[in-house]
Amino acid sequence: MDKKEFAQKTEAVKKQLYKTAYLYLGNEASALEAVDESVYKALKAIKKLRQPEYFNTWITRILINECKKELKRLKRIRPEEYIPLEKLEERNYDNLSLKEAIRHLPEGLKVIIILRFFSGLTLAQTAQTLDIPQGTVVTRQRRALQLLKLELREGE
Repeated sequence: MDKKEFAQKTEAVKKQLYKTAYLYLGNEASALEAVDESVYKALKAIKKLRQPEYFNTWITRILINECKKELKRLKRIRPEEYIPLEKLEERNYDNLSLKEAIRHLPEGLKVIIILRFFSGLTLAQTAQTLDIPQGTVVTRQRRALQLLKLELREGE
C-alpha cells in the first residue's frame, strides 16, 4: 500500500475513528490526539499490514490501544473519576447519561458497545478487530447491555 492509498483509506475512516475515540475517552481533545497518534503509528507500520482488505479493523485496533494508553494516563492524573472494577456492579447506571454509563463499563464490555453500536461494526468485524471469537463478542455485548439496561435489536 502506497502513501496515497493510505491517505485515502485513512480519510474514509477518520470520522469513525474519531467517534470511537470520543466515546472511549470522553473529550474532544483526547479523542483528536488519539486519532492523530493512531494514524501516525499506522503510517509508520503500514508495511506490517499483510492484508490491505483488513485496513479498517487494523487501524481501529491501533486506535483502541492508543485510547487504552490515554485512559491509563488519565487515571494516574485524576484517579477519583475512575471506579475500581469490584465496585462497578454496585453502580446505578440508571442515574448516568448513556455516554457516562458507557465510559464506566469495564474495559472488555465498553469496547464492544462502542465498536458495535457507535462505530457501526458488525459482530464479525468487532471480533476481528479485537481478535476474539464472535461468541465472546455476543456474550460481552449481552452483559454490557444488561448493565446499561438497554435493549437494542438488530435488524428491526
